Amino acid sequence: MKLRKTLIASAAASLLLAPAAAAHVEVTPDTVPADSDAELAFRVPVEKSIPTVKVELQLPAGLTEVTFQPKPGWTRTATKRTVTWSGGMIGAGEFDEFRISAHVPNTPGKVLLFPALQTYSDGSVVHWIGAESSDTPAPRVTLEAATPTGTTPATTTASVTKETEDSGRANLALGVGIAGLAAGLAALVLGLARRRRA
Repeated sequence: MKLRKTLIASAAASLLLAPAAAAHVEVTPDTVPADSDAELAFRVPVEKSIPTVKVELQLPAGLTEVTFQPKPGWTRTATKRTVTWSGGMIGAGEFDEFRISAHVPNTPGKVLLFPALQTYSDGSVVHWIGAESSDTPAPRVTLEAATPTGTTPATTTASVTKETEDSGRANLALGVGIAGLAAGLAALVLGLARRRRA
């Protein structure tokens, strides 16, 4: 009986801890077109029973035109390669988002890493800098090839060409019909004139 109670308690504890263990600092969207302007939201969850008080983000090389969405209650300090939000608080069991906008490089297939440090009120730091399969993966964005711009115009041109051909055929048929009608009327007039002479 005692062993059974222990197993039940362990299972319950695992269920309670599972959501926290699965919560990571993540970025949305995680796939964007290469050589484009992207708006990225970094979601920071609190996994401990104490609040988060600072978030540091390292920016990958190749980003240009970087701007930041204002974050009321937080102080932002930025350099060319890093940005830090401090002075605010994300409570236990809560999450918050920090947003940036940037132009990403023209390197389809490349994965941009955004290593992050999450500092709690007791001074402990979680380093979100690991591989994708680790317990503390770094946020990452994959650059995909842009959609070719010539596809749609080509389709439109083909459609217009077909419509023009169809219209030309209809006009030709109409012209032939009118010519035939005119010839018939001329023959009728000529026949009436011959009858009157006779």
